Amino acid sequence: MAASFLERQGLTVLERNFRTRRGEIDLVMREGGVIVFVEVRLRTNPRYGGAAASITPRKQARLVAAAQVYLARLGREPPCRFDAVLLDALDPERIAWERHILER
Repeated sequence: MAASFLERQGLTVLERNFRTRRGEIDLVMREGGVIVFVEVRLRTNPRYGGAAASITPRKQARLVAAAQVYLARLGREPPCRFDAVLLDALDPERIAWERHILER
């Protein structure tokens, strides 16, 4: 659902569930010349802060580490950013897309 949503926004899927020993990236996408590393979070119970709150500093560090591995495999370092697709239900009408999540 998240990939389809982002594709409708003009992004292109490069990889799904990119895994390394250092971490995992749910979606690697391209928007123009920018590589976008996307974390997808579903939290149906707001008691613990919802989907955005679940992207902890530890999770952010693992995203960066996995992205470094991905970029090393490319052999070049294009512009990139980290985004999140946040869901509080499996409802396509209730998707939130946050760009530049590491700059919060």
